[in-house]
Amino acid sequence: KLFFTDYGNAAKVERCDMDGMNRTWIVDSEIEQPTALALDLINKYVYWIDIYLDSVEVVDYQGRKRHTIIKGRQIRHLCGLAVFENYLYTVNTDNLSVLRINRYNGTDVQSLARLDNAKEIRVYQKRIQTTVRSHACEVDPYGMPGGCSHICLLSSNYKARTCRCRTGFILGSDGRSCK
Repeated sequence: KLFFTDYGNAAKVERCDMDGMNRTWIVDSEIEQPTALALDLINKYVYWIDIYLDSVEVVDYQGRKRHTIIKGRQIRHLCGLAVFENYLYTVNTDNLSVLRINRYNGTDVQSLARLDNAKEIRVYQKRIQTTVRSHACEVDPYGMPGGCSHICLLSSNYKARTCRCRTGFILGSDGRSCK
């Protein structure tokens, strides 16, 4: 799945398949400017920062179990968001600090470090990398991902895929080759 935010005419948090199909709104009320987004891949939760409402909130992948982690002035200038173990990590652009927020108890907020010009944050740790099972976009014996001549996108599940072409090409009638 691909998760993303939009705060155009109607602010929302959405999800779709990797090929863009099955687009679904998972949050579309009491939301104004959702920006940074982070996923808890194990428990299937979506966290986001709403910079207009000064809040960090969470829902499950279906848009249920919504609640606010933290709200107020102390998180007014946050950007970037990452989840690791019991904490959310974010960057406060007002004082250029990296913050750690307990995702179960939003009152536990700590400033960890100062950075000169950070706008995003990522956690790289082996434990957060999920095991990948075989999938429809694996390289075939001819070196083509999922049998696609250009781009392979996973579809509704790990066994289904959609082939796409680079700009300037069109997909052939076989659904795999680009011309």
